[in-house]
Order: sequence, then C-alpha cells, then structure tokens
Amino acid sequence: MTRSSTKGIKTVLHPVSDLETAKAVYTALIGIPPQSDADFYVGFEAEGQHIGLVPGGGPQGMTSPVAYWHVSDIGAKLAEVTDGGATVHEPPRDVGGGRVVATITDPDGNVLGLTQDR
Repeated sequence: MTRSSTKGIKTVLHPVSDLETAKAVYTALIGIPPQSDADFYVGFEAEGQHIGLVPGGGPQGMTSPVAYWHVSDIGAKLAEVTDGGATVHEPPRDVGGGRVVATITDPDGNVLGLTQDR
C-alpha cells in the first residue's frame, strides 16, 4: 500500500473567547499584524507557520489548540489514520481559498487536524 505524504505541522488553530483581546496578544507575541482579520477568524503567517484564532472554538467546538498536519491527499490520509485506529471527528470540508480541512480523534481523544491545499 502506498502511503500519502505529510508536510508536517504548519497550522495551529487556537480557540479564543474574545477575538479582539486575543488578536492584540498574538500580534504582540508574533510581532506582526494578522494577514487575515475577520469576525470569524484571525490568521497570522510567521516563519512558515500559520497561527489562527477562532472565536468560540469555531465549527468544531474546539476547547484547546488543534495542530493541523498538511497532507498531499486528505482522503488517502484519512483512510490511513482510521485504519490505524483514529476516528473521524469532522469530515473533510472546503473552507475556501482551495483549502480542505478535516479533524480526527486519536485513541486517547486528542483532536488532530488535516489540511490539504488544492
């Protein structure tokens, strides 16, 4: 069986209760203003990493940060990780800009993200 590749963790999304306050903290921490700034999402690009702020946990109802593994084929990678014992938490969905995301849960209940740019 050919395995699909991963490109490592390049995206981490943080659930926040107050987007404006969190934006100020992360701007100070990262040292640059956000590149994406909307009521539903604030995103920073820094040193090859994408740091996102999601108010209220976003559609997944996140309660802690979720690291997203960048993959070349999200469908193939989902099949591989579920064969390995993971459970699909949120199936693949298009979030715009050619990006598809999904989340899985490992056997201990940790939520992990997968993302593919088309």
